Amino acid sequence: MALLLLFVLVLALSAVSADEDAFIGVNIGTDLSDMPHPTQVVALLKTQQIRHVRLYNADRGMLLALADTGIRVTISVPNEQLLGIGQSNSTAANWVSQNVVSHYPATNITTICVGSEVLTSLPNVAPVLVNALKYIHSALVASNLDRQIKVSTPLASSVILDSFPPSQAFFNRSWNPVLVPMLKFLQSTDSYFMLNIYPYFDYMQSNGVIPLDYALFKPLQPNKEAVDANTLLHYSNVFDAMIDAAYFAMADLNITNVPVLVTESGWPSKGDSNEPDATLDNANTYNSNLIRHVLNKTGTPKHPGMAVSTYIYELYNEDMKPGPLSEKNWGLFDSNGVPVYILHLTGSGSVLANDTANQTYCTAKEGSDSRMVQAALDWACGPGKVDCSPLLQGQACYDPDTVFAHATYAFNTYYHQMGKTPGSCDFKGVATITTTNPSHGSCIFPGSDRNGSLLNGTIPAMDSKSSGSPAKYLHGYAFYTTNTLIIGVLGWIAVLL
Repeated sequence: MALLLLFVLVLALSAVSADEDAFIGVNIGTDLSDMPHPTQVVALLKTQQIRHVRLYNADRGMLLALADTGIRVTISVPNEQLLGIGQSNSTAANWVSQNVVSHYPATNITTICVGSEVLTSLPNVAPVLVNALKYIHSALVASNLDRQIKVSTPLASSVILDSFPPSQAFFNRSWNPVLVPMLKFLQSTDSYFMLNIYPYFDYMQSNGVIPLDYALFKPLQPNKEAVDANTLLHYSNVFDAMIDAAYFAMADLNITNVPVLVTESGWPSKGDSNEPDATLDNANTYNSNLIRHVLNKTGTPKHPGMAVSTYIYELYNEDMKPGPLSEKNWGLFDSNGVPVYILHLTGSGSVLANDTANQTYCTAKEGSDSRMVQAALDWACGPGKVDCSPLLQGQACYDPDTVFAHATYAFNTYYHQMGKTPGSCDFKGVATITTTNPSHGSCIFPGSDRNGSLLNGTIPAMDSKSSGSPAKYLHGYAFYTTNTLIIGVLGWIAVLL
């Protein structure tokens, strides 16, 4: 099953940062019970043509595996290390020496996230956040890397109050002692304002005020769009409204030339009974539309044509995440590298690195006579010279032990052995071509190219400590203040009713 991801980019970001290219990246969390080896992760990234990744720490194994790949890497100072770095210039220098200098330039580190959602998840550390940013940057300056590597910190969107209409948005003023110097630092270092945007949570917490289609980027009739009464700008999705709210909130603090970078956005594919809109279809719709929206250089109503680079949350489903079922199901892939769903990105042309037109498989056709399928299976494993040993009892592809399942493996192997030539997936009418990857569990079908199998013994396995992504339901979303939620909902009621 090939995931249709478009990650090779040719778009200019904006007038705010005209020399940068807009991109879609992916976050890599590691709260998995069976976390793939770093070399397997990188093999998956290469197969999917993912050229931008964000790590939640600076895992040595991942950084070594990413070396010489050209993949642009964002690393992170975990929240638990933030206090020490924010209080000590030498601690920051040691961190940069160990996690940046020792890997760069072989590993293409481009950005450092200093903490994650610190204001809302770790407010007691917030007073040292700006110092931490400055100390990390100073260490980069000392190593002559400050022009190559940007420094910033991702914030939860809940730091923005009264986010609709966007023109009225402002930051929670209790954080101004941190936000004002932080924004000035970002401005002086030509860095990004990093923001995590989750329309899923905005939709869930609006109690029906925000329409589902509006959250999912689905096309809306003009009379259904939300209108900012102050600017008369029309908004057709939550994502754009929140980005423009960030720009207006920065302008409220007299900052107008710091570009927004979305460090997390996505939609869960499964949820508990009280999360009925966490579905495969909605996750597919949101992420497909998000990718298309960014890479089509659509921009926002305030900044049309100004694409906002975005990291999708996230690469893998993290089954060890605490909290509701949705927390474990934000990933594009399971731990075996099998796509959770196929993104709706067909027709994107040559820039699509992994178009399903080139990722096809041969399967036994449903409804075929089982005796004919058995005869075709016998031929494939005999005269067809297919290695059918994986179908033996105890081997990876033995289960399910059915003629159709075994035939699918044999047919597909023969199809790929023959170079997917016309007629090599027929077997007297009992086989058919599909774009759905039939791999399952540890049974990897030819043509999958999923996670790779070659493990470099010199690269250590990933250290799961401190490398998982933050639990969003705890970090500034489920615990909006009452005033914030009321203001936001009243704003939507005024526009949508």
